[in-house]
Amino acid sequence: MRLIPTDPRRRATLVAAAVAVLGAGAVALVAFGPLTASPAPTPTRSVAAASPTPSATRTAPPLDAVDAPVSTTVAAVDGSSIAVSSAPGGPTAQTLANPQESGAPRVFRVLAQRDGWVQVQLAQRPNGSTGWVRQADVQLSEDPYALVVTRATNTLDVYRAGKKTASYPVATGTGGTPTPTGRYALTELLAPTNAGYGPYAYGTTAFSDVLNSFGGGPGQIGLHGTEDSSSVGTAASHGCVRMHNADITALAELLPLGTPFQVR
Repeated sequence: MRLIPTDPRRRATLVAAAVAVLGAGAVALVAFGPLTASPAPTPTRSVAAASPTPSATRTAPPLDAVDAPVSTTVAAVDGSSIAVSSAPGGPTAQTLANPQESGAPRVFRVLAQRDGWVQVQLAQRPNGSTGWVRQADVQLSEDPYALVVTRATNTLDVYRAGKKTASYPVATGTGGTPTPTGRYALTELLAPTNAGYGPYAYGTTAFSDVLNSFGGGPGQIGLHGTEDSSSVGTAASHGCVRMHNADITALAELLPLGTPFQVR
């Protein structure tokens, strides 16, 4: 396995250049189950370095309101692992590998900073899980993008610096397996090589409220393309968000890992 070097302060998207092999090569990434994947390309858009000045936790608007910050701090892990604590200065609660099992670099959405510690959003159950990592163990950068999925209209809006710049039709979860509402983040970007999922698939910090496992995967929600273009614009999935292949390709060339991903 080999990773293409990527600096989060200079690259817009931090992606896996190789994928860890699980069993016969299946990566159990998102709610739709296992998929195989190959390296995703490395874009060249820039992301600004974050200011080291500590920031307080931002008060979020009501869940049904659009949450599109002007910018979001993201944290890319420097070493081969990262220790996560439940509070600043507290004992290690868990240790996460870098890169991730999929081969993607470990990148977090930052929620707050305090006394040399950074509060990050974790890709684990329950939804909304957070932890604290040492600021010295990560590289901070500013991400101007945010995504907002509206289930009622089956649309995905892209915001840059707090202003909507694009809107796409999407397929969301059915009534029995709805896409969970909440504030999440993009965690990894893969290029599936098996049919059905389009050219790219983002993993997110969201997990299904209905499916604890699905097809060998953990019920993690993904944002991906589809070969069933007729489903786009409807409630048709097991919880993942599907896009036309041209649209997910446009996002894959644009969005950094750690980008906020709201479902309302």
